[in-house]
Amino acid sequence: MATVLQPLHVERKIDYGYFLYFGLHFAGFMATTLLMTWGVFALFFLLIGSFSLDGMMNHLQNMTSRYLAADGPRVNQFKMIVGVVHMVISGAIMFFRRHAILPRDTGRRERHA
Repeated sequence: MATVLQPLHVERKIDYGYFLYFGLHFAGFMATTLLMTWGVFALFFLLIGSFSLDGMMNHLQNMTSRYLAADGPRVNQFKMIVGVVHMVISGAIMFFRRHAILPRDTGRRERHA
């Protein structure tokens, strides 16, 4: 008589701790990307100000006075330009930091292998 082997059903438990770890790691990735993006904006204003604080403040004051004097559609257009530039810079920074999106947890693979 032949023996029929039943396949083993191994229940895999969801590792909620790892999901929380990944969430914290990804939040840190997004926060540092945001700070780097703001740093690129600050570097841009330093660049157009000839890398001097006085020049940068003069350009910011000029932009502020024009922004406050602008009408509604012009302000919306400016906000759209800043938003698109922010998204492009953030996307570029994320592309070059894509290796840091996933946490490096070699110990987890060894434990559950």
